[in-house]
Amino acid sequence: MPPKKSKRKAESSVSKSPVVKDPFSASKRSKKDNDEVITLDKDENIIESTLDLEISPKVEENDTTKSRKDVSREDDSEKNDEEVIIEKSSKKTTKEDLPSKYDQEEFKKPSNDKEYNFKIVSWNINGIRAWLDKGGLDYLKAEDPDIFCCQETKCDKSKIPPKASLPGYFSYWLSGDTQGYSGVGLMTKQKPIKISYGMNLKKHDNEGRVVCAEYEKFYLINTYIPNSGRGLVRLSYRMEWEVEFRKYLANLESEKPVIWTGDLNVAHNPIDIKNPNSNLKSAGFTLEERECFTKILSDGYFDSFRYLYPKKTDAFTYWSYFRNAREKNVGWRLDYFVMSEKLKPNLVDNLIRSKVLGSDHCPIALFLKFD
Repeated sequence: MPPKKSKRKAESSVSKSPVVKDPFSASKRSKKDNDEVITLDKDENIIESTLDLEISPKVEENDTTKSRKDVSREDDSEKNDEEVIIEKSSKKTTKEDLPSKYDQEEFKKPSNDKEYNFKIVSWNINGIRAWLDKGGLDYLKAEDPDIFCCQETKCDKSKIPPKASLPGYFSYWLSGDTQGYSGVGLMTKQKPIKISYGMNLKKHDNEGRVVCAEYEKFYLINTYIPNSGRGLVRLSYRMEWEVEFRKYLANLESEKPVIWTGDLNVAHNPIDIKNPNSNLKSAGFTLEERECFTKILSDGYFDSFRYLYPKKTDAFTYWSYFRNAREKNVGWRLDYFVMSEKLKPNLVDNLIRSKVLGSDHCPIALFLKFD
């Protein structure tokens, strides 16, 4: 059955914890990586991601729907000879599957030999209660980011478990009209100059998808972009949303540089999806969605991961729960750090934490250096 909608407006919340050290200080070191920086040609820049063909695309769900263990997803894309047969059996991650202890020293190291003094992490946690039960905070404590952005909290802001707000962080939450659906959160060691929720557009701000934090040197925008849905039933709505969001970004960029992160629900080019050819009509890999992303980048932004690793394959951030997709690394890169061109000198690294479990997405980490 479709989820019941409440009659309340999108709500936001902030909880305060003691502020710790200035995150723009205390530099850290790292080791070297051999990834080669190569400029992509024009065609590659237009199309650079891919979705898993044999695994059906992600469709937004809420906590009131059936368990993913019990319901298999239909694949809206047409199959081709590129596909391989994948076992149907799979299961959700349980707490027993998770490591009992994360290596904090490993998380402190970028993949190159550069110093950094600021780290941002983004993760679609696919339900904050389940994420907490699966040990999500253990990872967060080990990673120790200066800012943590999460998407799909699937929880009313008034019901966010208190333990989700770590000591030393200011926590900000936004939920939408529909309970158990969407929602974003932001935790930050340094109190922002200002926090804003939504794009100030009634039509688009009732699903809890955008929270923006203003800092001295940049705006940070955490988003959960609308999914076009199975059968592309929400593609037209998403296209409207994309137009307004592009204007929203431009307004912020006119004031100071922007870092835009979150689950953007698009695999930009074939390299960003395991099986692109059979997903050309799948939500997240349609030409319309990819072109929208290309247009935004053309406004003076860059995809920080692809800038650093233009030819890195099999680098994904989302895997279906079904058919052992994660074990086989049949995935999509849907999660990004998009940055203003002005911030290129501050970029140190962008890593995908593919070994970190607890959701159908994995965390991504952005390392920066500010004077």
